[in-house]
Amino acid sequence: MTGRFHIVIPARLASTRLPRKALLDLGGRPVIEHVWRRALDAGAESVTIATDSKEIVSACEAFDANVMLTSAAHQSGTDRIAEVVKQRGWQDELVVNVQGDEPFMPPSAIRQVVDLLEQAPQADIATLATPIEEDSEWHDPDCVKVVTDAQGFALIFSRAAIPFQRKVAGAARLRHIGIYAYRAASLQRMVAAPACALEQTESLEQLRAMWIGQRIIVAEAADKPPPGIDNEADLMAARARI
Repeated sequence: MTGRFHIVIPARLASTRLPRKALLDLGGRPVIEHVWRRALDAGAESVTIATDSKEIVSACEAFDANVMLTSAAHQSGTDRIAEVVKQRGWQDELVVNVQGDEPFMPPSAIRQVVDLLEQAPQADIATLATPIEEDSEWHDPDCVKVVTDAQGFALIFSRAAIPFQRKVAGAARLRHIGIYAYRAASLQRMVAAPACALEQTESLEQLRAMWIGQRIIVAEAADKPPPGIDNEADLMAARARI
């Protein structure tokens, strides 16, 4: 049974591949409002939108969301979440990162990642994955792959097609889903550490956590989330889905 936890949704205006996507219309509401409403349904103790944009703050206040204006100097959504954690004084709490471009994230997936972390006291972070069935997806660098050990702890994340299949019947191919549950203190240790070369090479900040010795527990998502919104084609698909 899921215990107490908080959700923080990082959102920025200057997204690279689809500018202003947090505020783009999706079925008569901005994208960020859909994410917030899904998060509310997960049963968190609090749901906070963290942004560097006063325009996003105004939009969120219009639908009565709890929103915090954070530093514009943050390099990632994780840094933005860590500012909220610090301001709120959270130490032992569990905090879930629901990305601001995931308007269809199932509330059950949010609860699952919290349960996963609660049940693995040796883990610092929990996240989810789904099986990769198509070779095109496996070779796509925008599809982040994860390989785990026998207990479900992450061994490596990569944009490369891993594990390399020397034989036809190989290890499971898993796509990482960008949802995380953190222990608040573990999150603060992660963002306090400098970016490592492996993280910068892959452009995957979860590799920093592993670099400093933190453990990430991974489970297959019980409810596979539909795709998020990264580009114009994704936005059109989301509008059709709505």
